[in-house]
Amino acid sequence: MGTNRDFESVDFYNIDEILTDEQKLIRNSVRDFVSREISPNIEEWFENNHFPIEIVKKMGNSGIFGPTVNEKYGGGGLDYISYGLIMQELERGDSGMRSTASVQSSLVMYPIEAYGSEEQKKKYLPKLASGEILGCFGLTEPDYGSDPGGMVSKLKDEGNYYILNGSKMWISNSPEADIAIVWAKDENKRIKGIIVEKGMEGFSAPKTEGKLSLRSSLTGELVFNNVKIPKENILPNKDGLGAPLGCLDKARYGISWGAIGVAMDCYDSAKKYSLERKQFGKPIASFQLIQKKLAEMLTEITKAQLLCWRLGKLMDSGKAKSSHISLAKRNNVEIALKIARDARQIHGGMGITNDFPMMRHMMNLESVITYEGTHDIHLLILGNEITGISAFS
Repeated sequence: MGTNRDFESVDFYNIDEILTDEQKLIRNSVRDFVSREISPNIEEWFENNHFPIEIVKKMGNSGIFGPTVNEKYGGGGLDYISYGLIMQELERGDSGMRSTASVQSSLVMYPIEAYGSEEQKKKYLPKLASGEILGCFGLTEPDYGSDPGGMVSKLKDEGNYYILNGSKMWISNSPEADIAIVWAKDENKRIKGIIVEKGMEGFSAPKTEGKLSLRSSLTGELVFNNVKIPKENILPNKDGLGAPLGCLDKARYGISWGAIGVAMDCYDSAKKYSLERKQFGKPIASFQLIQKKLAEMLTEITKAQLLCWRLGKLMDSGKAKSSHISLAKRNNVEIALKIARDARQIHGGMGITNDFPMMRHMMNLESVITYEGTHDIHLLILGNEITGISAFS
């Protein structure tokens, strides 16, 4: 047994009946990719804190990057439910692998397509879609996480070019990234988006060491020391804090689906183990408390699936609000973490080994429940929506 076991999907409410044939085909294609390329290797990558750089081109070749980006720029031109299903399957494999794809798609390709010039779209999007280049997204700073508007990174206009100074922290993909979408304040304290390229003088991306979570994905800093930025590298079509937050909405949407993949993987493992493991002369699946755990897991997965399907419909119709996405991200990551913990208990002592995926998923989810809006910040976003009163401004 172990992580490379045959996975059985969870669909208690026959949700497949409301998916299109194309959506199911895309999901199954990514499911096969994960079973072939990620699941057999992920425990070794995680244990060795290794990011397999070759996975980037493999993801690109499989259509995983930029699924909602226009086909003329190399994207998939797909709907948001298809995007969600891709994230679900990737995170079933590993949250770090999904993070790599989330950043590339929602935080790098999306802002270039939505806020960039035609020249920027043609220059960068096809190479990002194919996995020829890897991108990252620089918003969080050492002193500004949940309050990104307080950022101190500065962009100074020098006439023919800009000078960028500052630093960013907790940046997925950064040590290997070829480009970074960076957010900094100009002289008028207006937040601007900038495309920073690897090799620009004064730009470095040191790796973050000592992580006990997301160990199969890269995390680092971005450091800017008088980096000369050509004016054509500024994203021209949107500025202000709403620009990066719009990107984060897309990524958070993907996380809400991804968490379902983790929950499904843990439930599948726990169900199978409980039917095989015997104590007191019978399978532990026959005991009431084990059945209670499994029933509650299945209930929460089913609720999360329906939540995401409806949110996907709202995304496709342009009616999804940030608060809608906050509710799904917060709920689904929370239930995935509880399911991972309960599944670990069902496995007993075996559950703490890397023969099974729960401990890896649990450690990964401790990052997922914090990044792209902490669990409590999303609660307060909902509180603001309900009352009209902001608790943090």
